Amino acid sequence: MSESKGLHASPSEWPKALFYTALLFSTYQIITAAFHPVSSQVLRAGHVGFLLLMVFLCYPARGNDRPWQPMAWLLGLAGMATAFYQWYFEADLVQRSGDLTQTDLIVGITLTVLVFEAGRRVMGIALPLICALFLAYGLFGEYLPGDFAHRGYGFDQIINQLSFGTEGFYGTPTYVSATYIFLFILFGSFLEQAGMIKLFTDFAMGLFGHKTGGPAKVSVVSSALMGTITGSGVANVVTTGQFTIPLMKRFGYKPAFAGAVEATASMGGQIMPPVMGAVAFIMAETINVPYVEVAKAALIPAMLYFFAVFWIVHLEARSKGLKGLPKDQCPSAWASVKERWFLLVPLAVLVFLLFSGRTPMFSGTVGLALTAIVILGSAIILKANSFWLRAVFWIALGVLCAGFFQLGIGVIFGVIGALVVACWFIKGGHDTLRACLYALVEGARHAIPVGIACVLVGVIIGIVSLTGIASTFAGYILAIGENNLFLSLLLTMLTCLVLGMGIPTIPNYIITSAIAAPALEQLGVPLIVSHMFVFYFGLMADLTPPVALACFAAAPIARENGFKISLWAIRIAAAGFVVPFMAVYDPALMMQGDSWLATAYMVVKTVFAVCLWGMAVTGHLSLRMPIWERLWAFAAGVALILAMPVSDEIGFVLGIALVAQHIWRARRTERLATA
Repeated sequence: MSESKGLHASPSEWPKALFYTALLFSTYQIITAAFHPVSSQVLRAGHVGFLLLMVFLCYPARGNDRPWQPMAWLLGLAGMATAFYQWYFEADLVQRSGDLTQTDLIVGITLTVLVFEAGRRVMGIALPLICALFLAYGLFGEYLPGDFAHRGYGFDQIINQLSFGTEGFYGTPTYVSATYIFLFILFGSFLEQAGMIKLFTDFAMGLFGHKTGGPAKVSVVSSALMGTITGSGVANVVTTGQFTIPLMKRFGYKPAFAGAVEATASMGGQIMPPVMGAVAFIMAETINVPYVEVAKAALIPAMLYFFAVFWIVHLEARSKGLKGLPKDQCPSAWASVKERWFLLVPLAVLVFLLFSGRTPMFSGTVGLALTAIVILGSAIILKANSFWLRAVFWIALGVLCAGFFQLGIGVIFGVIGALVVACWFIKGGHDTLRACLYALVEGARHAIPVGIACVLVGVIIGIVSLTGIASTFAGYILAIGENNLFLSLLLTMLTCLVLGMGIPTIPNYIITSAIAAPALEQLGVPLIVSHMFVFYFGLMADLTPPVALACFAAAPIARENGFKISLWAIRIAAAGFVVPFMAVYDPALMMQGDSWLATAYMVVKTVFAVCLWGMAVTGHLSLRMPIWERLWAFAAGVALILAMPVSDEIGFVLGIALVAQHIWRARRTERLATA
């Protein structure tokens, strides 16, 4: 089955073998998350085995041809066999750790080859090629000159590092993929099946559809909301973009600009808590801090990013005279919420649990279970005309929400089982059960590219930890930047943009955090801030030429060249590039300080800086700005970024003076025009 005709088709159109494999995959993940029947190593191996089986059944070796089924099953079952080997010989592998037998070596080589081939089929050649370079460095790096040479490692040592233990393919990213990420993907899949996308889109349309530049603002807001449940930039582009891009074009936006707005806003969804493209969970595990600290650090920068995009969209719309939709053609935002408010209950409970200190595993399991209860229960009460039945359901749901801390997971799944039985016997209940099955299958589909990326980047993690190349690379950045933090930040930003080209969010962060983040830490940047900085700019690689994954995903919808969309995306996201620099100079922007007043001041300063940068980029406020005003706005914005004596004061004075004289000039122009 080809990717285009298979995985992207409705689950009802899938071959039965693939459908039931995906269903079994999701069931395995839910059982292991809820009841922990196997060890962590076996859990990871089973996750990798299912991923390999799904990939070889779904993705062809080349082009869009249907996979040759005998070979697909042979390769897929070989991947499952490596998982079985890890489970059956678990005790023996632990006892002889590092001392591989001939069979161990064969299994390790098989796993390595299968993972590389699966990565190539799913993501193209870019990430496997980068991982192959790291693998080659591990094997032959001892022959390099200078500081990059290592002491040398045997072939069996490399295979042991990658294929056994928890430093390679079964490393932290795979563990996070097998636990937190899969649960949150299923959570988003269930909400999508229940109609959450329509709720977000209608809400955004009701609030902003009739405003100046309304269609573009709808794109920004709906993508921000979608980011709370999916966290996949490209997925956001191809879901919300199907609606927003044609709408923008219909109201006068250029195709390149329409595609760029959607791509830029969709990528921002990956820095929006609680999901954050699942990177939040990997970051928390990597730097050993609670998840809530990562989400707290990301919250304000994410909101500022969307504000920056929203502001530039507003200025562009004003400069081009682009209006919104007639108000009577926009749905009511609050009517949409009133109709589907119950879908927000699982999301609210999930956020509450995460921020109350519960583990992502527990929070994700509860959020997923509650979503299933809401979908099944709402289907039952919608078919019932009894007020009392509805009242009892909502009261019971409230009790469940309040009692999740005390109730066991078994009790919660028992409630789900009872609702499934009830749905089976009511009219129309089969459609609801079918939607839940499709959500499980769709969740497995969405997990494939994320999971394979997490497994494949284990090569980078394994080689970096074995050879210590990260510290060498960091030393070069420090030597070039010396003690100049701003220059080091620029070099790190460029490194992240280059390393992130054509690579999905999770491997993007893993590579940049392993290679670039240590340099910032040695320059005194707080640990979480340095990791957020490299994550932020690694993400921006999906908007910058020549690769720009999000822009090329928007290209067929906008019917425009992906490169042109990318150039517009850089312009739209330009003000957002300011935010991480300001966070490094004052970590209070990421709520890393002790004073709320310091955080509030940084928010005000950053908002003003973003507004100035937006004016400089678009050349418009109340009316067209001449070049000298744009340079003035640029200078004021730069002054607000720099953490130097009186630079803030200079920036505020310059900025306020600019806005005041611009407003005076606009009013004078208006008076002259009406005189």
